[in-house]
Amino acid sequence: MLSCAIFLNLEATKTKPNASPSRGIMTDQELVQACLRKDPKAQRALYDQFAGKMMGVCLRYVKDQIDAQDVLQEGFIRVFEKLNQYSGKGSLGGWIRMIMINTALIMIRKKKKFSHHEEFSDAVEFTREDYGILDSLGAEEIIKLIQQLPDGYRTVFNLYAIEGYSHKEIGQMLGVSESTSKTQFFKAKKHLKKAITLLDQI
Repeated sequence: MLSCAIFLNLEATKTKPNASPSRGIMTDQELVQACLRKDPKAQRALYDQFAGKMMGVCLRYVKDQIDAQDVLQEGFIRVFEKLNQYSGKGSLGGWIRMIMINTALIMIRKKKKFSHHEEFSDAVEFTREDYGILDSLGAEEIIKLIQQLPDGYRTVFNLYAIEGYSHKEIGQMLGVSESTSKTQFFKAKKHLKKAITLLDQI
């Protein structure tokens, strides 16, 4: 079983000029196959290629850099453990992203930071504006605002507004009702609107 030791190996294996797992740019499948052969340069190449983007994903699900680093490390451990399951259908980056999201959700559930008992009022309506709430902001501003949300709100907002899951799917993923997911999203939206209004006044 892999452990965080793989990251010590990755850190020690610095890429040198003209020292890549193969000549030229590797395809996703070539990179995966090289990693499955335990090629340390390929493992380093995979990590270097995706770590930055995946850190951005982790930062949206947890509140601080330390927790995000924990999710990133555990996520990549899972990536290397499950790499033989990558079918080649769809992008490697998309497959890794799903593992990072699932790893973040596991951490959130372990910390029991999600409310299971809120119900959704049918009187609440959603408009097209709700889906473009962050359009006017830069990436760093968006991450900071999302990190300020309570854990449950932040999780549902990410899964619904950014990842594109339905409230039914989110309920199944988190072990809560569909109504709870809708309520969490509605409250997240209200928090973000208030925060954006305050930013506009600065």
